[in-house]
Amino acid sequence: MSINRTELIAKVAEKAGLSKTDADKALAALQEVLVDSLGKGEAVKITGLMAVERTERAARKGRNPRTGEEIHIPAGYGVKLTAGSALKKAVSD
Repeated sequence: MSINRTELIAKVAEKAGLSKTDADKALAALQEVLVDSLGKGEAVKITGLMAVERTERAARKGRNPRTGEEIHIPAGYGVKLTAGSALKKAVSD
C-alpha cells in the first residue's frame, strides 16, 4: 500500500493541527527546498529521518535492448536517499 499526495497532506494536516491548505503549502515548500538544494549540489539532512544528496554518474556504454546495439550513455546526476535512525527503526519493527 502507498500514500498519495492528497492522503499525505490530509495526514500531515491532522497530525500538525493545520488546515489541508496549509499542509499542502508546507509540503510544496519542502519539495521546492529539496529541488533547489539538490540542483545546486547541496545535501539536505533531516536528522533521524533522512539525508538526500546529489550523486554524479560517469559516462558509460550500454546496449539498446531492442537491437543489442552498443550506445553511449552520457555522464549525469542521480539522487541518493539515506534513511535516518527513526526511519530505519520504523521499518525494522
